[in-house]
Amino acid sequence: MKILIPSDLHWPVLNGVAVFSRNLARGLAARGHEVIVIAPSQDGKKSVEVDGNYTIYRVRSTVFPFYQNFRISPTPQLEVRKIIEEFEPDIIHIQMLMWIGQAAMYFGRRRNIPIVSTSHAMAENLLDNLKNAAPLSRPINYMLSDYGRRFHSRADVITSPTKSGLKSFGKHVDKLAKPVKIISNGIDLTAYSPSKPDPKIYETYGLPTNKPIVTYIGRVDAEKHLSVLVDAFQTVREAVDAHLLIVGAGVDLEVLVDLADEYGIADHVTFTGRVSDEDKIALEYVGSLYAIASPAELQSIATLEAMACGQPVVAVDAGALGELCHNGKNGYLFALDDAEQMADGIIKILNDKTLREKFSKESLKIARKHDLESTLTQFENLYKRTMKSKQKELAARPASWRDRLLESDLFEYLRAARDVDDDELKNFSDDELKKL
Repeated sequence: MKILIPSDLHWPVLNGVAVFSRNLARGLAARGHEVIVIAPSQDGKKSVEVDGNYTIYRVRSTVFPFYQNFRISPTPQLEVRKIIEEFEPDIIHIQMLMWIGQAAMYFGRRRNIPIVSTSHAMAENLLDNLKNAAPLSRPINYMLSDYGRRFHSRADVITSPTKSGLKSFGKHVDKLAKPVKIISNGIDLTAYSPSKPDPKIYETYGLPTNKPIVTYIGRVDAEKHLSVLVDAFQTVREAVDAHLLIVGAGVDLEVLVDLADEYGIADHVTFTGRVSDEDKIALEYVGSLYAIASPAELQSIATLEAMACGQPVVAVDAGALGELCHNGKNGYLFALDDAEQMADGIIKILNDKTLREKFSKESLKIARKHDLESTLTQFENLYKRTMKSKQKELAARPASWRDRLLESDLFEYLRAARDVDDDELKNFSDDELKKL
């Protein structure tokens, strides 16, 4: 198959959508499909690059002011249209409903190309990065949910990585034109599995080897509510000699560094900033448990990766995290922004080796249900079904007035009367035909 993946967020951006779109492209290409990704340029200029076994068409972009290292492409229409016309994909799989996704939806529909659209984002808390705009989040979230419903309904098939993803449409979920297929984002279980950490990674990042490490890996933005984790860790330190590791970059990094210093725990917290792909994987293995306070996760690939490494989880009871963290089985859930509850869950796990081992085994069992290979197979089958369904739909679609005219007896009369052959008459404009 020729598969086009438009994604307004893509590698090297560190984000769940970016990680998934790259995993999807790489995985499908490895299975013999011809894959092209359309994504924003990282330097503003359009370009073409090869990422291993698939091609990325980078369209013109500008800096997105609300997120560190994010770039957006507000006017990609001409570039997207050209790529679609030249590539002639069998299927288009849209990853986001921003500008590249919008253009791909429009031109894909115009050319009757089957379209799959995946909902990756929840509107809640997205304005947390805009401190002054936060009070407007409720009405804006409502509008975004309605827009999401209308956008995704234009696709032939809608998918979501979790059942909780339906909540991303809010009150508009009942108005979806099509049912939502649940397909996990999946993770590469060959890269993430229980293993001893590389001793060098401790030295590289100055991590202690003689105490438990609580980890968070992902974007360091306000919407992730990492201040709750730092607050909770202040309490954890009073009960357990532990270390906190926060891996990733974002607009809130300096705020969190200052907060750790204010709490007097700066010597017990490591902020790595952005790291290489190799170091990110290596750092997954040093954690005794994974902690996440973000309420707007539609699945959280980072949490799944930690679970695949055998880590228990302490997670906020919001978004889709309850589908990964089963309270009392592989970790603990806590109420939104409740640092005391979060600390209590972390302390219980760190202080009880038997409990920690029990939770670790359960995390592994859950993670193994999200194998990327299974995800790829499900999408392959979905693409095939969608293509077949599209063919049937087009075959059953009533012909346009122009097609009906050209197939009618009147066509024969016009052809003879004007002394033109079939090809000439078919090339007449609509206005010319109407004048006849």
